[in-house]
Amino acid sequence: MGQTTLNVRMDEDLKRRFDSFCAEVGMNASVAVNLFVKTVIREQRIPFEITTAPNQETRAAIEETEKDLKSRNLKSYDDVDEMMKELLA
Repeated sequence: MGQTTLNVRMDEDLKRRFDSFCAEVGMNASVAVNLFVKTVIREQRIPFEITTAPNQETRAAIEETEKDLKSRNLKSYDDVDEMMKELLA
């Protein structure tokens, strides 16, 4: 089977740290990326969890908004200009 090249752009420090890790476990970055790709193909999924779980600050904002929605402690606007005028006052 023929070989091809995959070019990936990343932060220089991240690449240095990745190369260092790979060396510690006895491989190079090319071998590590090939292992990743083969696992994705074999399992038909990304082999680790990818989540959009909100951080603590975002969770707090969501909880505050949910509380406001339940208490109906929100003001609505029919006009964006009206809203901006009040927000900037």
